[in-house]
Amino acid sequence: MSPVPRPRRAIQFVGLAVLAGFLVAGVALPVVGPLGAYTKTTVGDFNDLPAALKTSALAQSTRIYDADGGLITAVYSRDRTVVPGDRIAPVMRKATVDIEDHRFYQHGALDLKGVLRALRTDAGSGRVAQGASTLTQQYVKNVLVEAAGDDARAVRQAQSQTLARKVRELRYAVALEKKLSKDEILTGYLNIAFFGEQAYGVEAAAERYFSVHAADLSLPQAALLAGLVQSPTAYDPVTSPRLAKERRDTVLRAMAGYGTITRDQSRQAISTPLGLHVSAPRQGCAAASDGAGFFCDYVRQVVLGDPAFGRTAAQRQALWRQGGLEIHTTLVPKAQQALRRSVTSHVLTTDRAATAMAVVQPGTGRIVAMGQSRDYGVGSHQTQIDLSVGTRMGGGLGFPTGSVFKPVVAAAALENDIKPSQKYPAPYSMAWPAMTDCAGRKYPEAGEVHNDSPSLVGPFAMPEAMAKSVNTYFAQLEADTGLCEVATTAAKLGITAQADGSRLQVVPSLTLGTNDLTPLDVADVYATFAAHGTTCSPVAVTSVKAPDGHELSVPQADCHRALSADVADTVTGMLKGVVEDGTGRPAGLSGRDSAGKTGTTDSSEQVWFAGYTPELSGAVVVGDTEHPQDLDGQSIGGSVVDQAFGGTLAGPVWRDAIEGALDGQPAGKFSSGG
Repeated sequence: MSPVPRPRRAIQFVGLAVLAGFLVAGVALPVVGPLGAYTKTTVGDFNDLPAALKTSALAQSTRIYDADGGLITAVYSRDRTVVPGDRIAPVMRKATVDIEDHRFYQHGALDLKGVLRALRTDAGSGRVAQGASTLTQQYVKNVLVEAAGDDARAVRQAQSQTLARKVRELRYAVALEKKLSKDEILTGYLNIAFFGEQAYGVEAAAERYFSVHAADLSLPQAALLAGLVQSPTAYDPVTSPRLAKERRDTVLRAMAGYGTITRDQSRQAISTPLGLHVSAPRQGCAAASDGAGFFCDYVRQVVLGDPAFGRTAAQRQALWRQGGLEIHTTLVPKAQQALRRSVTSHVLTTDRAATAMAVVQPGTGRIVAMGQSRDYGVGSHQTQIDLSVGTRMGGGLGFPTGSVFKPVVAAAALENDIKPSQKYPAPYSMAWPAMTDCAGRKYPEAGEVHNDSPSLVGPFAMPEAMAKSVNTYFAQLEADTGLCEVATTAAKLGITAQADGSRLQVVPSLTLGTNDLTPLDVADVYATFAAHGTTCSPVAVTSVKAPDGHELSVPQADCHRALSADVADTVTGMLKGVVEDGTGRPAGLSGRDSAGKTGTTDSSEQVWFAGYTPELSGAVVVGDTEHPQDLDGQSIGGSVVDQAFGGTLAGPVWRDAIEGALDGQPAGKFSSGG
């Protein structure tokens, strides 16, 4: 940019000074000549500007907490925590005034002495002197910059060193000083200012550089922070400690010069080192503890998607972007830690295959743990796709569930008065029986369904067929129950669509788990069996506090009866047999009642185990997520898999996670019906 000619610079500075004189005097003084015309125009433009400065709530950090009150992570567009004036150390307030605007409490919106001083000392710089700005004007500029958000052009306009910008700031500053006290303006300034290292506001700065609250800042610490705002990059104590100390010491000398502190206090503080105790920024879901990044992202999706947080998507997005929320969640640290240990020990982050698991509390719908073997992020062997949930919640496309769907068929049969003692021949191979879906579409007897082994032949009753996962038995059971009745029971249990949002495919192979579901879907279904037929929609958030301290409404679990208690407990009895003497034996718990079901899809591309105790329900899937192929022969968890089965590959993941989550808790018992 070409420098402003000297005559024009002089006119601008004198015009601003005269304008300031008008404002201070409250009268229109006679002026003549070109300078008078320029100043008249400036005053006219000034009076035409709106007086009210539009301020909105400052963007702050949103903090997400686990069920024990521990911090999972903070997410923000601005790392800021707004604090009232009484939570800012008095020495911080004094240091800021002394170095930025030591006459702050004596002058009005504009310091005429400062303007005239700037005219004398900086007229040759070609710019409107920043040194002439009062703290009130600086606060106004910061408000305008904050309002510009991420709009680079608007930010440049808010920061431009022009007379027009100065006049606009001054107009707002005059009105602001009529509305707010000096103390309120100073507090606002300290909360909005940028202190470098991603820290906005004095509270975040105190935590970033010294790991203390703003209320607890010492004299040397306060002096360093007060000096930072002039140039957070140049005086960054992390990257430029020498310059930072020089600037800090300048602030301390200024404080002594103005009589805020004594010379001895200044010398003593100058003799101390910077004393940094830096807390690195912990931003976003990638910084979540114990592999809870995917749960963190799920919470974000809840806020962005649930009408409880705003009628429209734009309102919910604005709430999240503004931040300052205090979100308490259902995540149980002990359960999350156990899940994290299990998924990463049984399947390595570098394996082609990945595993994902979700754990919920029966009878409440609370998600107590969620995670997968790959880390949350965008780097190598990382992903931001939550494999435990569907696309609506920021997750993946789901996985065919295989035989973990069979308990749903059994529940539908029991609800329709078919007894557990029902026997079928269950040969190794047979044609699919004729069926009719809910729309009246008929599927004639056709195709072929077969068991996993030629030696697996009946006759079987329902419990043994469940324990051995006999496909031909469940094909006949599905036909006698009714394809539509099975789909209706699935809907009662919360399965109304596939993971990608598409309609559930109600076809004969439904019983074999050909629809794509997620671990959270399945864990929630199995929790219904554990809760004696009461189903609850999953919930992750227990409370949300807004920046002003009031509680927001949060979505509640929809808990209602989906199955009769007798039916649910009968299914539990059969699933106990799976882990005691069936395909799920490798997942069985020692000293605890447990029930569950294995699942292996065609070509062993995915394997599942879903199970529960009276206290927890969880589901695990292992599969190659990018290019699904046979898991047989792959290296998983440091060993080459000979044959992949749900019981032997996914089962141990479930067992170790649940045992760890429940370690030290009394062992509950299933009811006699189970």
